[in-house]
Amino acid sequence: MITLDHQRRILFHLALPLLFLSLASQARAQEAVLELDPAQTQISFTLGDVLHTVHGTFKLKQGTINFDTATGKANGLVVVDATSGDSGSHARDRKMHKDVLQSDQYPEITFTPQQVQGQVPPAGDFKVQLLGAFTMHGAGHPLTLVVQAHLEGDQLTANLSFSIPYVSWGLKNPSTLFLRVNNTVEIAIQAVGHIKLVAAH
Repeated sequence: MITLDHQRRILFHLALPLLFLSLASQARAQEAVLELDPAQTQISFTLGDVLHTVHGTFKLKQGTINFDTATGKANGLVVVDATSGDSGSHARDRKMHKDVLQSDQYPEITFTPQQVQGQVPPAGDFKVQLLGAFTMHGAGHPLTLVVQAHLEGDQLTANLSFSIPYVSWGLKNPSTLFLRVNNTVEIAIQAVGHIKLVAAH
């Protein structure tokens, strides 16, 4: 005869796997949504030449990054205003926009996230890799960004830097007979945004 205590143990062992499956399903159903703040996000660029180094800035138009906290699969869009490029020299910027970026024809530079590699903790410092497609001058290129970030409450601050080989990507080098600049431009971003968890669809 099966005693009541034995029945309870059987039910417990049957229910335990179901509980774990339920918890795992809930974990997979979490999606993180990061909304970047254009007013607080700073984008700077550095372009070296023989005589001196050119520094400048761009402005963020908007930025949303969604990712599954279990799988890291991501989507969204980050948009930079290509027409906002400013190096502090009107003549140099006119040449940059007309001959290099052609920003009247390609007014936006975008990054489309595809995968987050690494864990985002509930709070504190962390580092992840963000894989996606970087599009400028009408062409997309695969790009992996290493992101150093800090999360406090729902506010996220992040720092990242990367190189853009703009000449090999098909853009014109603005060098002249008397001014030679590098074929690669360095980008540094200090981003601020707010992150929240929502139920995945």
